[in-house]
Amino acid sequence: MTWGRVSLVACVVLLAVAPLALSPFRLGLLAKYLCFAIVAVGIALAWGRGGMLTLGQGVFFGLGGYAMAMYLKLAEAGPGGLPDFMVWSGVEELPALWRPFANPVFALAAVVLLPGLVAFLLGLLVFRQRVRGAYFAILSQALAAAFVILLVGQQGLTGGTNGMTNFTGFLGLDLTDPNGRRAVYAITAVVLGLVFLAARLLVRSRFGRLLVAVRDGEDRVRFLGYDPALVKTITFTVSAVMAGLAGALFVPVVGIISPALLGIVPSLELLVGVAVGGRFVLAGAIAGAIAVNYAKTLFSEDFAEGWLYLQGGLFVLVLVFAPKGLTGLVESARDRLADRRRRPVEVTA
Repeated sequence: MTWGRVSLVACVVLLAVAPLALSPFRLGLLAKYLCFAIVAVGIALAWGRGGMLTLGQGVFFGLGGYAMAMYLKLAEAGPGGLPDFMVWSGVEELPALWRPFANPVFALAAVVLLPGLVAFLLGLLVFRQRVRGAYFAILSQALAAAFVILLVGQQGLTGGTNGMTNFTGFLGLDLTDPNGRRAVYAITAVVLGLVFLAARLLVRSRFGRLLVAVRDGEDRVRFLGYDPALVKTITFTVSAVMAGLAGALFVPVVGIISPALLGIVPSLELLVGVAVGGRFVLAGAIAGAIAVNYAKTLFSEDFAEGWLYLQGGLFVLVLVFAPKGLTGLVESARDRLADRRRRPVEVTA
């Protein structure tokens, strides 16, 4: 059994044992980290395999999160069928935009289709114009900033700066009960596993090899008769769908969705985790996302003001001295050890 399979089995066992070993609070934190890990898988596909530096994944995370939050709020709405924040904001009638989200099937479909549609349209517009590199990164970052401004300005529709909170149920589960919280954790862990397996199949397929070819030589791929813009658009859409799923799970896991969780800084934090773990390896991206967010929880209490500087410095150091992240360092050490073992032993007289 290879080291990769051993590590995968070990991770599955740890995730399965976690509900028995951790307190409800710590288990909730781990579930939150797993949500970020789902986003990390999509970033590893787009950035590591496709060379698209995505600085706006918070947009798609937010679209999925708000779609789920709208359904949960309507399911818990009081007299008049209005969510609590609308009552506080003076809204007298449920907006037409909200009404379809009372249907759970529509809401779950929106979690997937809404981020995917936005990403697909954006990808067609951007990649057809051969926008790439830093220009694409800046564009995606500007999209995240504009999305936050839009959410803040629509107090009656989105809850404004405060967003939406106070969720008590999720698809029949009681979020105030520890057993319900454990079930939500289990759902999140299963979704992460399915997302990882799907991404792994994609990477190992012919499309995955074509994606790497586009990253390394887009013009050459175009001369061979393929459409690099379509390949990048599909990959960007898949990464957006993964972020949307993560956002939808984040709502019942954490119990809140707000613009503060979706802007430029949160998007950069997700990117830092992928860079630290290793953007070229899916498992490394997951490990990096969990480790960086755990470190944020651990150190931000004592270094609240300095954490962002530490995080930024860590991102720069990794890109300069370890471009392949921690997994790259582990692979390099393993290759060196294997070379030493293969060297013939010199016998001296």
